[in-house]
Amino acid sequence: MAVVETVAGTPDAPGAPDAPRARPPAPQDRPLRAALRRIRRDRVGAAALAVVLLFLLLALAAPLIAALYGKNPVEHYGQNTPGLLSDGGLPMLPNGGISGDFWFGLEPGLGRDVFTQLLYGIRTSLLIAFASAVITTTLGVLVGVAVGYLGGVTDRLFGFLSHVLLAFPTLLLLLALSPIIQSRLVDPGTAEPEWMQFLVLILVFSAFGWIPLALSLRASVRSLRERDFVQSARALGAGGFHIVVRELLPNVRAQLLVHATMAVPTFVASEAVLSFLGVGITEPIPDWGRMIARGSEVFQADPTYMFFPGMALLLFVLAFNLLGDAVRDTLDPRAAR
Repeated sequence: MAVVETVAGTPDAPGAPDAPRARPPAPQDRPLRAALRRIRRDRVGAAALAVVLLFLLLALAAPLIAALYGKNPVEHYGQNTPGLLSDGGLPMLPNGGISGDFWFGLEPGLGRDVFTQLLYGIRTSLLIAFASAVITTTLGVLVGVAVGYLGGVTDRLFGFLSHVLLAFPTLLLLLALSPIIQSRLVDPGTAEPEWMQFLVLILVFSAFGWIPLALSLRASVRSLRERDFVQSARALGAGGFHIVVRELLPNVRAQLLVHATMAVPTFVASEAVLSFLGVGITEPIPDWGRMIARGSEVFQADPTYMFFPGMALLLFVLAFNLLGDAVRDTLDPRAAR
């Protein structure tokens, strides 16, 4: 008699345990988590990420830190307290008035605390930079993906318009548009509210900042729309919205993330330049660019005052740029190990 054997662990074997089922991918295997692990293994990228997180933490905790420190960025300590400033408005103590009461010294002339000005200056720069980056990224995605997918006349018109806009000198346009927008939004003789200054800068940065991303996405989408997976989706009856959202956008996420990471330090530096030239954030809002402008005026008598905002701006922009390079290398499939 033939004997039929059963394999243990299969559904045919009575009383045998169920076969182990395939588990879904662990959360740590997702692309974003894998990218973060690779950045942590990159010493330069990890250090840049730590510096960026430190600046973000200082910006969020600025009111709490200022309260514990016992100072604020608007009070004129040097003018209100005798013996802190000379008759010429310079700090009496060496190194810009650095002491146990004023950790980074005093501002020449008005005698404001430099440490709290730096803290709140981070909030000013980051608010403008992040808002501008969100708007420019959104506009770049909408225009670039739509133009790249549609092609034809739309593509040619966009190519002409983008080259015309890129031909303008951006810095001169920013200098010219900022006061014009302010004069249109504020009545003559009326003090400009603080939110208006932020809104004007964000609008000016957003007017031209989306074009490079749109051009990059346009080229990528023009290549992707001819790939087999897009043609297969179209053959199965998928509509244009489905193809764009489910097929094209997931393949350009790396470009979006890299652009957003690199756009933030660009906007921070641009905002500082405009404030340095006198058309950005005005008094009494703390701002790094205006601090550097004031420091350049008193550099020979008090070089310390210019050192702190200059180093803060340098460290922040450098860290964000290095982080952007690390993100780009991490998301590049050719760099995968």
